[in-house]
Amino acid sequence: MPANFVTRFASLLLCLLGTAVLAQNPASAQGLSGDVPTIVIRDGTGAATPITVVPFAFEAAGAPSETDVSDVVRMDLARSGKFKALDKKDVVEFPSRGSDIKFPTWNLLKQAYIVVGRMTDADGGAMRVEFELYDVAKQERLLGLAITGQRSDLRGVGHQVADLIYEKITGVRGAFWTRIAYVTAAGVSPNINYALMVADSDGYNPQVLVRSREPLLSPSWSPDGKKLAYVSFERGDSAIYIQEIATGSRQVVSNKKGINGAPAFSPDGTKLALTLSYLGNPDIFIMDLGSRETKRITNHFSIDTEAQWMPDGQSLVFTSDRSGKPQLYQVSVNGGDATRLTFQGEYNAKASISYDGKQFAMAQGTGNVYRIAVLDRSKGSGTMSAISPGSVDESPSFAPNGSMLLYAATDGPRGVLYAVSADGRVRQRLVLADGDVREPSWGPFRQR
Repeated sequence: MPANFVTRFASLLLCLLGTAVLAQNPASAQGLSGDVPTIVIRDGTGAATPITVVPFAFEAAGAPSETDVSDVVRMDLARSGKFKALDKKDVVEFPSRGSDIKFPTWNLLKQAYIVVGRMTDADGGAMRVEFELYDVAKQERLLGLAITGQRSDLRGVGHQVADLIYEKITGVRGAFWTRIAYVTAAGVSPNINYALMVADSDGYNPQVLVRSREPLLSPSWSPDGKKLAYVSFERGDSAIYIQEIATGSRQVVSNKKGINGAPAFSPDGTKLALTLSYLGNPDIFIMDLGSRETKRITNHFSIDTEAQWMPDGQSLVFTSDRSGKPQLYQVSVNGGDATRLTFQGEYNAKASISYDGKQFAMAQGTGNVYRIAVLDRSKGSGTMSAISPGSVDESPSFAPNGSMLLYAATDGPRGVLYAVSADGRVRQRLVLADGDVREPSWGPFRQR
């Protein structure tokens, strides 16, 4: 069983033992505040579409911004696994407009697409980023758009540009202009400081939402991206909070006797699935957030926890050890008998479900090796494939378009986050500051 089983399995053992597994590698939690989030592509893919993002011309007054928008676009497309972005050092010509492109050059370099752009001044000190996307073989312009943003948020502009390019080529909405939540633990026991963080999807622009001397666990996004539900032990025992991200206001929604864990918003945001033990064994409940009334969904002598909603809101996928070891099960929101979903691997837990309900990601364990695996149920009973190398990988979370996943891993003495393409061919490490990093949760699409 992996070290962070406590935090993943609805904090159940944490509640019972009163310990925080996030702090089991305390030496890693010091001296990290100066780290800069970086991306390292671990594995490439020959099936990726070649694309060139030419460095955007700076045509505004004053000094160029520290943020190179074209670099943001290039790295976003590369880490998706769908594109093989030409390295910046291999760009041989620097057109900034479609009329400047010499298509034979890019045909020789076997590029399928090329992106050109420029940055100009806009009102109020803002920047206007104009970009064009061309099909190299057809010499055809596919996109020609402009996005305006403040100099302080040019990374956000870059993510939006990448989203538009990704969607135009693949037909699937891009998910680079999204946010992630995660928990950090810094310090040495008994002086450990926990923080609930929100950052851009690539790990940049981290912001602290909550600080605590007691563990914080299981962040879960509301479908509109305005709130986070999470577990806190600041009252001594576990309690579930919901917090407004913009204002910082929060409220306790469950602090019943025993375990209050693993919150998950329903697809319409009106309900919360959670694990409660006040009636005996830990079971799955659904809370109506308007009335705060709860309905028991499972009633079993085993541990039932980590419920996630299917996209249609009519059933839940959860972790249970009712077969002897943790496996995934599905149950109707009206209760009743649960159906076992996973059979391959000794241990399957902490499900994340793709937006279309066809893929389930999970932490899968066999022996002492724990990897992220994806069960693809688009055909028949489904096929299972491992998409991370192990040996202690956990807490997968799908991007809202299903193209990538976040997961937590141990790299040396330190807890880190990785993003991996859904096919497992491209991985990136997000190097984040302030100690061990765990419990990732990928947020929903932002409103355009």
